[in-house]
Amino acid sequence: MALSDTVKKLGFGFMRLPHIGEENDMEQIKKMVDLFMAKGFTYFDTAYVYDGGKSEEAMREALVKRYPRDSFTVATKLPLWNTGTTFEDFRKLTETSFERLGVDYVDFYLVHNINNEKYKEVNVWEYMRQLKAEGKAKHIGFSFHGTPELLEQVLSEHDEAEFVQLQINYNDWESETIASRRCYEIARKHGKPVVIMEPVKGGALATISDEVAAPFRALDPNASNASYAIRYAASLDGVIAVLSGMSTFEQLQDNVSFMENFKKLDEKEYAAVAEVVKRLSKIETIPCTGCKYCVEGCPMQINIPRVINAYNIYKKYNNLSDAKRQLGFATRDGGKPSDCVGCGACEGVCPQHLPIPEIMQKVTEIFGE
Repeated sequence: MALSDTVKKLGFGFMRLPHIGEENDMEQIKKMVDLFMAKGFTYFDTAYVYDGGKSEEAMREALVKRYPRDSFTVATKLPLWNTGTTFEDFRKLTETSFERLGVDYVDFYLVHNINNEKYKEVNVWEYMRQLKAEGKAKHIGFSFHGTPELLEQVLSEHDEAEFVQLQINYNDWESETIASRRCYEIARKHGKPVVIMEPVKGGALATISDEVAAPFRALDPNASNASYAIRYAASLDGVIAVLSGMSTFEQLQDNVSFMENFKKLDEKEYAAVAEVVKRLSKIETIPCTGCKYCVEGCPMQINIPRVINAYNIYKKYNNLSDAKRQLGFATRDGGKPSDCVGCGACEGVCPQHLPIPEIMQKVTEIFGE
């Protein structure tokens, strides 16, 4: 049976689990896992780096300890950044993941986030082949956030990759940066089944405004925005699983309600999706091109393009929580928008002539950062 022949296409992503303070809400997570399993879904996805390892530990407690090992499939990922370059380094990471998860093997093991050629420098694919030969990984693949050209290169060089995890959603299908369609078509050209991540774009497509979502309401006033996004992804051929990073029991209830007896989108639904994409494209956002000319001379080391991207997510998708998450990434290694001193160095080099200090003030007012 081909990897993509599974009937239940919804995957449970353990990336955005419910928390109580800084800790996982294990009682709610167990309740979510129980419903997911009861409805016949079996694919669970995590990674070494998610939540500092707490994601893998949560999967052990909520799933591995409570269900027979052959009743579910586990996917986790091997990071390549700041992790060393030898087989011994990789082995330590794998053993740590397996210990956290409480497993002797995983069903899907991925090289995490290939977006440059570092995979060549560290010879990670030889290690992945070895792990599969040992029976520690039933299937090996990789998650990908790079260009279509790089994806073509990786798949041409490494036929041992059995599947690829791609960021695919209806609003990024024709995106020049995410390039969902192009990457999907390259994977299929090479005969690789696909695991889909970010089908709801980090939750952004679940919170679009009522005006934007009107074509969906016209078809079915009771169907959630997320249902169209996830079903759009699941309607593609050659899909192993569509990962949903469900953060509440209610989100999981909604997801399994329309995926338990999954039906591909019909012509009217595809037309509604196209209209929603059109409406999203008309929402005015800050026209930052991400050239980064403004960053080098900033005395407060603010990653201005990423801050603007976080603002645009809020503006376009009406999603404050995901926008705050993106702002957290933007300020992790530099200044916050509120640190802006209004020196104007950024404005002098911006090809778009954006009023950047004013934008930083606006972001500060909205996000309180």
